[in-house]
Amino acid sequence: MDRILGIDYGRKRVGVAVSDPLRIFASALETVPSAKIIDYLKKYAENQAVERFVVGYPMNLDNTPSEAAADVDVFLKLLKKHFPDIPVTLEDERFTSVLAHRALIDGGMKKMDRRDKASVDKVSAAIILQTWLDRDKPTT
Repeated sequence: MDRILGIDYGRKRVGVAVSDPLRIFASALETVPSAKIIDYLKKYAENQAVERFVVGYPMNLDNTPSEAAADVDVFLKLLKKHFPDIPVTLEDERFTSVLAHRALIDGGMKKMDRRDKASVDKVSAAIILQTWLDRDKPTT
């Protein structure tokens, strides 16, 4: 089965996560500099079939787009330009950084290692993707 990629886009870094072939769980994959994300995704798509991108969309508590949404909007246009046949789904990314920090703590990562924002970004991407996977499961 094709993979689904979760993306936590940021001005400096982009966290990337991938689904397993059965779309049961998401795994943190990589953190890529924002300027290189399209090239990274092209190379990934050459080796793995990608069915969908699930992109975290930054929202305020009042359900309006946050300031960072403008950066994500620019990225979304690039994504659609370079991958016109791969659908893009937006996923609310509120609190994903907090959840990612908690997951790193619960996983036993030392405080000094948690300061590496790249780890937080790719775990955030996994949380974004897992949230979508959990909601998209077919009901039987």
